Amino acid sequence: MEIHKIKVLKVNKANLQRPVVCELSRKFDLTFSILKAKILPRQVGLIILEFWGEQHKYEEAMEFLTSQGVRVEGIEQEIAYDEHKCTQCGACVTFCPSAALRIDDRKTMKIVYHPEDCVGCELCLTGCGPRAMSVANNYVEFAVNA
Repeated sequence: MEIHKIKVLKVNKANLQRPVVCELSRKFDLTFSILKAKILPRQVGLIILEFWGEQHKYEEAMEFLTSQGVRVEGIEQEIAYDEHKCTQCGACVTFCPSAALRIDDRKTMKIVYHPEDCVGCELCLTGCGPRAMSVANNYVEFAVNA
């Protein structure tokens, strides 16, 4: 069965120098896109990856990452939406590559946030003038301060 998942990889000093991300493609035949990455040399790092591939290969890959000391976490709810600050301008909708922010009802034209579709790219923050979008769980800060 084909899967599509988004995961946060947190690496530390011990596993930072190993090519674990490269192995995901070579050993497990997974396709991935790097949505966001912050690596501090010889310290810690955070990588947000979007995966495609066979379910069993994905599960093997996650076991491999864990065995290498990489923390693997989901990314759900990273971006927060404050509907009270939102002016319904629609700018965030044009920036959102995953359609987590969208207009479900063309009659009302109200913007609706679907956090389960959010990939955590933070592009909506760029487009939101009234700052109705914010980072709810800043994985970069968590990883850097870990």
